[in-house]
Amino acid sequence: MSGPDFETLFRMAGVTGWLYAADIDSGREVGHGADEQLPTASMFKVPLLVEFCRQADAGLLDPTSRVTVTAGDRVPGPTGISAMLDDVTISLRDLAYLMIAVSDNSSADVLLGRVGIDAINAMLARHGLMSTRVSQSAKEINESMRKDTGHGWPYVDPDEVARLSALDPARANRSTPREMARLFGLIWRDEAASVASCAWMRAVLNMQVWPHRLASGFPYDDVAVSGKTGTLPTLRTESGVVEYPDGRRYAVAVFTRSFSTALNQPRADAVIGTAARMAVDHLRR
Repeated sequence: MSGPDFETLFRMAGVTGWLYAADIDSGREVGHGADEQLPTASMFKVPLLVEFCRQADAGLLDPTSRVTVTAGDRVPGPTGISAMLDDVTISLRDLAYLMIAVSDNSSADVLLGRVGIDAINAMLARHGLMSTRVSQSAKEINESMRKDTGHGWPYVDPDEVARLSALDPARANRSTPREMARLFGLIWRDEAASVASCAWMRAVLNMQVWPHRLASGFPYDDVAVSGKTGTLPTLRTESGVVEYPDGRRYAVAVFTRSFSTALNQPRADAVIGTAARMAVDHLRR
């Protein structure tokens, strides 16, 4: 049986795409450029979430402890604490929720300062995820783009976009479709942290508010889609898990780079869901 024609699908949407999907329990898989190392954008928040839970399990931090995020701590972003004006006092656990559910950059950077980049990368290495690394905070990503272009958002000039180090996997936070899906598989099989922590991570990842990428391919009340998006100029991604009522579950990661630098590209968003659906349908046959 031939596999899905992902190449044509991505090209028709105006993007270059890479994909990996696997049945979490049987290991059956399908991929398209699955081992290409690519920038993760905000998907770096998933390994941060895992290491946060591991440290909580080990008693290295108290997830209920409260911190005050001041205006000086705020990182640019359109959601969560990043979009607020006043100081916010909140628990570490609720920062993790905001980091995933609405991709809040300020919450992510406060947690990153507590958890530590070295600890995240050591965890990834222990799980054999050797192509996945965190090297930058959300603030550092934003500052690198400003430095590379000489101005702030938006970044739509093709020559400027080509200079963005945030899009260079040799310098940016990075992974592959296969390894991002594997990380989700670890969470769904209770192997990433304690059973209780993995259950909490699954619940938080299911609360992500964006329906226009991975979830758009599965518009059914009885199919659960959990995940985390990532977005940078020309880069649109999402990794997550699709769960069917028959108990079968599939880890999926889709990365895309658009040919156009336009900010509003609904076809590029939607093809992530379409490609994921094609991959899962292939695995279910």
